[in-house]
Amino acid sequence: MKKSTAIRELLFAAAGLLIGLISALTPASADQDRAGVFDFYVLSLSWSPTFCAGDDGERNGQQCGLDKHFRFVVHGLWPQYEKGSPDFCRTSEPERVPRGLGQTMFDIMPSMSLVGHEWRRHGSCSGLDQKAYFDTVRRAFEHVAIPADLARGDRPLSLSPNDIENKFIAANPGMTHQGIAASCGGQRLEEIRICMTKDLQFRDCAEVDRSGCRIGQITLPAAR
Repeated sequence: MKKSTAIRELLFAAAGLLIGLISALTPASADQDRAGVFDFYVLSLSWSPTFCAGDDGERNGQQCGLDKHFRFVVHGLWPQYEKGSPDFCRTSEPERVPRGLGQTMFDIMPSMSLVGHEWRRHGSCSGLDQKAYFDTVRRAFEHVAIPADLARGDRPLSLSPNDIENKFIAANPGMTHQGIAASCGGQRLEEIRICMTKDLQFRDCAEVDRSGCRIGQITLPAAR
């Protein structure tokens, strides 16, 4: 009797541990990453010459061919939580972006692989259909004034992350240091990340701001 009672207690304990483990691994993420459930956007503007100077850029003729001279391009428009971010959300929209739609974005998102990846990972969490999402991407990009001296790209520039952020803030009323972050790869500028409300107004975002580059000087390579 004592032996059977002990066995039952062990089975109940094992079942409880299994249920707890399943609950920890699945429901939270399933509940969290629902399309349309997020707090704000991050518009990520990539400095194309930095990307093109790397191994991935050398393999990307659409963005980095000898006849291409992109400067700031859209890496993505990312739905965010105040802490963390959703990705790869379930949606009734297809995973594949039709080439006809993707091509309309090539002036600011210059490759089909980028357009497709950004839709699957981030756009699917926006709660928008594909066309509405990419229309929102374009409106977000057009809402940001790129400082003229940074946009030229005719020669390398070496600036502090703070200097770069100050130039964007000066060109964009309503933007603050708490709502923008310069991201670097090694000594080069990779991206400018700008926080926006769902209606694309500038806003602060502590987590994104803290993720910015902290080295003294970063370089903007010249466009080819």
